[in-house]
Amino acid sequence: MEEKSATSLERMLRVLDLFDDEHLTRTAEEIASLLDVSLPTGYRYVKTLGDAGLLQRAGDSRYALGPRIVVLDYYIRRADPLLQVAIPHMAELVEKTGFDCVTSAWFGSQILDTHRELGKAPATLSYGRGRPRPLFSGGAPKVILASFAPAQLRKLFDAHPADIARAGLPSEWPAFRKYYAAIRRAGHYVSRGELEPQLAAIAAPIPKADGAVWGALSVVIDMPRIDVVDVPRVVQLVRQAAGRIADELAG
Repeated sequence: MEEKSATSLERMLRVLDLFDDEHLTRTAEEIASLLDVSLPTGYRYVKTLGDAGLLQRAGDSRYALGPRIVVLDYYIRRADPLLQVAIPHMAELVEKTGFDCVTSAWFGSQILDTHRELGKAPATLSYGRGRPRPLFSGGAPKVILASFAPAQLRKLFDAHPADIARAGLPSEWPAFRKYYAAIRRAGHYVSRGELEPQLAAIAAPIPKADGAVWGALSVVIDMPRIDVVDVPRVVQLVRQAAGRIADELAG
């Protein structure tokens, strides 16, 4: 009975994974079909999650994610050890450079931006806290994936051939591994129009003692300005800030 109950709970929680940029609302019928459960079970999942505030009605028998998630995000922000340490250093980096500063991290199988400190002329970003980033484009994903052990990186390589090709990265494993090894040795990455054509970014990893990373620290720069910015100086500032954040987290 316990095993059956656990399976039902797992399926119900998978309802939350059915919502994304292309599917902001779902019907109970869609949910039941996608989870391969009966329609009464689908309605039961919807009701239970609705009672918990994790789903809400969105009109025409459709459901969207609920307000309880907003409350949980508030608690997540307050409890996040990286943000507790990083935000003052991000504000200092904004003061020194004038550019937006962003933290990003790896969660399960996704890279998410977790916080943004606004610069003097805030950039227009399509991605922000909570919206999954493409895995293979942009400064933050590059320095995060560069920290992966070869076996972990190989799993991503095998699982995402189309995304890798779309990002213009090497399609053969030895060259793909070598590409990320070079980023790891450099200790930073400068992206130019990779994620959004009007934006560049300078990113550095926030390292852990075991060789993994807490995430990435980036400054975001409009493309016209990247050609007149002292890039080596900004790289140094970003790496220094990332190092100080890492030291505090380790302490």
